[in-house]
Amino acid sequence: MRATAWLSGSLLIASVLPAQPLRLHGSNPHYFEFQGKPTVLITSGEHYGALINLDFDYALYFQTLARDRLNLTRVFTGAYREVPGNFSIAGNTLAPKPDRFLAPWPRSAVPGAADGLNKFDLSRWNESYFSRLKDLLRAAGKNGVIVELVLFCPFYEDSMWEASPMNARNNVNNTGAVARTDVYTLKDPALTKLQEDLTRRIVSELRGAPNLYFEIANEPYFGGITLEWQGRIAAVIREAETGPGVRHLISQNIANGSKRVPDPNPDVSIFNFHYSRPPEAVGLNWHLARAIGNNETGFDGASDATYRIQGWDFLLAGGALYNNLDYSFAAGGHEDGTFMYPADTQPGGGSAALRAQLRVLRDFMDSVPFTRMEATPGLIRSRLPAGASAQARGAEGQVYAIYVHHGRIVKDAKPRYQVDPASQRLTLTLGLPDGTYRADWIHTRTGGLMRRDTVQARGGEAAVLSPAYTQDIALRLVRPRPPAASRPK
Repeated sequence: MRATAWLSGSLLIASVLPAQPLRLHGSNPHYFEFQGKPTVLITSGEHYGALINLDFDYALYFQTLARDRLNLTRVFTGAYREVPGNFSIAGNTLAPKPDRFLAPWPRSAVPGAADGLNKFDLSRWNESYFSRLKDLLRAAGKNGVIVELVLFCPFYEDSMWEASPMNARNNVNNTGAVARTDVYTLKDPALTKLQEDLTRRIVSELRGAPNLYFEIANEPYFGGITLEWQGRIAAVIREAETGPGVRHLISQNIANGSKRVPDPNPDVSIFNFHYSRPPEAVGLNWHLARAIGNNETGFDGASDATYRIQGWDFLLAGGALYNNLDYSFAAGGHEDGTFMYPADTQPGGGSAALRAQLRVLRDFMDSVPFTRMEATPGLIRSRLPAGASAQARGAEGQVYAIYVHHGRIVKDAKPRYQVDPASQRLTLTLGLPDGTYRADWIHTRTGGLMRRDTVQARGGEAAVLSPAYTQDIALRLVRPRPPAASRPK
């Protein structure tokens, strides 16, 4: 570690920065490196309003993530906001009370905004906003949390566009007199300049922040957002970061589900997907040699098992990032993840129990050299039980990671996991180089060691019998190195 500070305008923010900020891993760019260590990003995070909702205590929130050993959050910047009732989310942090909404631009003295308060003045900056933004990054960094700062978001419904400061109805500048599907298209020069200026100011303010990457836009495949506009915003980020200092990674959100990236933007280092279950997005884009993430899931009911299985499945497929929308986080004292949301109406889940289970996933990933491991489709040679799926990765002849789950893929209105609660036990025939291996069976909900076996591979195969389990199980196979005195010279 080295003591330093980062400057923003005339404000000096004292900080202790790691020697290396977040970047793609030097020898395997499918993964991240942070503070000089190989890193995967895993979280179950709040609904993106930590910055713009003045009632949200982000210090307590980041302390909660750190306690759960989770290391990522998504944050929206305020060009987009929601209103109560959107997506049927109770306690929606992206729908602050009008007088508690913090925007990048200040209110004017002119009444008439759609929320009943004064209109915004887009010719001026709200310095309180940028102070809170920098403090949020600092608080996240103190707790080891990476911030995915999502610059823009489509307006899914008229109610969302009607609430935005960029809508001409809500500002004194007559900027944004367009349909909600034309906001992010380069069609309106004044609106485009506003978006470019906001991007430059945010990038400038956070120039030295080590625990940060930028996402161009959330779900740009909705609401009319064009690829040309996304490319322009990515270029603005790069232009704003010329010269010495940290060059932050840029993320592009590609699709709901899975899709091959046809023409990757060279400025983009992270390709993020939503609801990539099963995790086909990873294999489809592995050839790009960039990080593949699942940075939003959470519209599949309230069961913890659903989201735990999605996280394990995606990371063991080779993904670098997993984020579940966790509705147990809410403003007003529930930033510690204790909000008792109405499970029968809330679109997703989230709980302290789920976050503890995702900690097990992070601990497991940290226990294997994932940057040296590759997909090993020939490792499992036996047939899996009906409804079961598996992911397997390995560093040939050294260490292997296997994950088996019974979240059967159901493809009706959308692909989802239907989790089988029955007790299971299975025998796996594995294709392994000859030798002796230690086999650790890991309980995915507690992290406990269910059983440790010694496995002998002969003739390129070995059979392993699992302990009894329900829903899912993980197996770590390690071939111990011989004592130094017995190694060939």
